[in-house]
Formats: sequence, C-alpha cells, structure tokens
Amino acid sequence: MPASIPPADPEGPADRRRAVFSRQAAGLEGRHALEHVPDGGRGRRRAVMRDDALRLIDDLTNRSVDPMFSDARLAPRSRGRVEIWFSRVIVFAICLAVGFVGSLIVRQLHSDPRKEVRDTLISQLNAENSRVDSLVKDTRAIREQVDVQSNKLGSSQDDGTMDRDTIGTGLGTVTGPGITLTLANPIAAGDGGSDGSTPREGQSNRIRVVTDLDLQQFVSLLWHAGAESIAINGYRIGVQTSVRTAGQTILIGVNQIQSPYKIQAIGDGDALANAMSAKALPALYASYQASGMYPQVSKANSMTLQPADSGDVSFAKRSE
Repeated sequence: MPASIPPADPEGPADRRRAVFSRQAAGLEGRHALEHVPDGGRGRRRAVMRDDALRLIDDLTNRSVDPMFSDARLAPRSRGRVEIWFSRVIVFAICLAVGFVGSLIVRQLHSDPRKEVRDTLISQLNAENSRVDSLVKDTRAIREQVDVQSNKLGSSQDDGTMDRDTIGTGLGTVTGPGITLTLANPIAAGDGGSDGSTPREGQSNRIRVVTDLDLQQFVSLLWHAGAESIAINGYRIGVQTSVRTAGQTILIGVNQIQSPYKIQAIGDGDALANAMSAKALPALYASYQASGMYPQVSKANSMTLQPADSGDVSFAKRSE
C-alpha cells in the first residue's frame, strides 16, 4: 500500500493542509510514495487510484470544512458607509410598507362591511319616506281643492250621502269628540336610539314590545264599540289602510310609526272609554301589565283627524 499523509497529532500544533483545488496548493509536490511496479504501468494506475481514494477519505475525515470557505471567512469584504446606510434605508422602507399594509388589513378585518350597507339603505329609506310624505300632503291639498270646487258647483249629491261615504271611507277630514288610547313599549325595552326606521339591535327577545297585532286588536275593539273614525299616531285608518310589521317596524299603510302609539277614535266618548277600560277588558290589561305595558285612556271633547291615504280605484264603480 502506498504511504499517505500521516494523521494529525492531537497534542501537537495545528496542521494546516490545503485541498488540491485551493489556490495555495498549486505547485506543491506530492507527498505520497509510490511502490515500484514492474508490470508496465498497470499496477501504478491501480496504486494511484487507491491513493486518490485514501486522500478523499482523509480529507473528509480530518478537513470537513472546505478550505476555500475558510479562506473567504478569514478575509471579509469591506463595505463603504454609503452602501451601509443605503441598505439600512431600504430595510426601513420595507418595514414601513409592511407595517402600513398590515395595519390596513387589520382595520379591514375589524370593520363591519354590513354597517355601510345598512347606513346606505337607511338613508335611501329616509329619502323615500320624505318623498312619500310630500306626495301625501300634495294629494290632500289637491283633494281639498276638488271638494271646494265641487261645493261651488252645487253638486246634486248635497243630500249628505257623499259626506257620509267620505267619512266612512276615511277620505275626508273629520272633527268630533272621542278618546285617545296610548300604548307604549315597556321601560325595560328602551329605545336604544332607534326611531323605528331600523331594527332594535341588541334588544333581548324575552322583552315583549307592542306589535302590529296589538294595534289591530285595539282598532277592532274600537270599531266594535262604535268608533266612527280612527287614526294611529296621526295616520287615518281607511278602507285601504293596513296595520302591519315590516322587519321590526310597524307601518300604518306606508308610514312608519314608533312608540308611544296613540290611537285616536271619534265617537261617543263615554261609551268608547267604558268599552276600552280595564274593567271591560280585565284579561287583556292583565297581560299587558305583566309585560310592563299600561294602556292609558283619555277623553277629548274635540279632535280632528286628517283623511287617509287612498289609491286609485280602477274597477269599482258606484252602483246606480
């Protein structure tokens, strides 16, 4: 076997050796002794191959770190002040951009996209309600002008039939004695800043509030007691007027109302007050008081109710 590089002495000084591809290894003579092979060079080729394998094993065992890597670490590259500050500025700008984008993402995650949609819908609803109120006022004014012109022309129906029909259908302004029944939501429900145009957010479902069914029940009782004209919060009940709930908002026709609910009825004040008293309706009043609602009935010597909203009649005609 050919002689190889002797192993390093662990107690002796460090033996710095270079790989064959290192810059300082160029020009060095081999330190390996080769045996004399008399067979024309074939034995020499095999010996060299064995020697290369041994050198590779020795390098892997004693010099696991690449000498070129060690040379690079021993001679670090110098950097100028401009390059250093330029690198710092670039890193600072990247950190600012990442922080800004991260804050935008966090803000977007914490925001409620439904709030913008809800606000938009509320503004549109308020605009439409204002438009409807304006059109209703114009309709009432035009109807009053028509009535004035009809009276001037001296219609043949001055026998009172038209007046009774107008009062019964709720299309004319009426005045007379009657009562006012006031019903409000319980104090525990609170208003929560709601004006009736939006649902009551955060309100407990266990708290009972006034519904459209309650108003419909009182209206039916008043009609049964002999009321001639009824209005809720100033909106007259006519033949085409509905009392219903849209979402959590009570509508009289197309007009929204809110608590407290004032039901005005024209008729015999004493008879209506007795029919709507707690003595006449003990079970109904007990159920309301259990929920924290206390209906109040007051009589009035005179009250005025505006005409109800009515649509166009296309098919119904007066019978001859």
